[in-house]
Amino acid sequence: MTNDPKKPQGPAGYASPPCYASEVAPDYFDPLGVDPTQAADVARWRKATRTQLRDARMKMSVADRQAIAGALITHLGQLLQERFAGARDMVFSAYWPIKGEPDLRPLMTQLHDQGVTIALPLVETKAAPLTFRLWTPDTRMVRGDWNIPVPPPDAPALTPDITLAPLVGWSADGYRLGYGGGYFDRTLAALTSRPFTIGVGFEAARLPTIYPQPHDIPLDVIVTEAGVRGNK
Repeated sequence: MTNDPKKPQGPAGYASPPCYASEVAPDYFDPLGVDPTQAADVARWRKATRTQLRDARMKMSVADRQAIAGALITHLGQLLQERFAGARDMVFSAYWPIKGEPDLRPLMTQLHDQGVTIALPLVETKAAPLTFRLWTPDTRMVRGDWNIPVPPPDAPALTPDITLAPLVGWSADGYRLGYGGGYFDRTLAALTSRPFTIGVGFEAARLPTIYPQPHDIPLDVIVTEAGVRGNK
């Protein structure tokens, strides 16, 4: 973080600009008031925080990670039942777990068996919105961007009604710290009909704020092993 006296300062009572996460109240940051220098500070903070949170979750034991995934599957199942009557005949976009993310593949199979259409997101064009393609338990996966298993190119393209968003970090106001590529926000902005968005992550990855920028889009709810956050 820089300490440039020319940078805009906060309102009276705050000695530091908004990028100082340890010194500024989370509800103080104005996402529409950023300047290029401030945005660069936020980007550096996010990169460092992203690395810290990813390292922490990779150090979790397999047993702990499995227990958290089990709790998440329970909470997600209850959420889908309460809000969407189980989401039968709807398109539900999940994700293939990487880099210590909670493994929700049993939920994908469970929902498929209950009549939910399952899609997986994939990068087909760099720096463009994601594509969603049909997944079933019989799908022969291929290696996609970042070597992530994805449905093959001939799998039908779908538009999700509900989509999961894996979280590296999250804040109580519904904002997501992702991997930094901007694909999820870019995709939401491009969809004509926005899906119901569910952030999925670890309770320990909660942050006071991610210092939201104008391009950041808040999620509808966030689900951790502790339960469901948000009431949209």
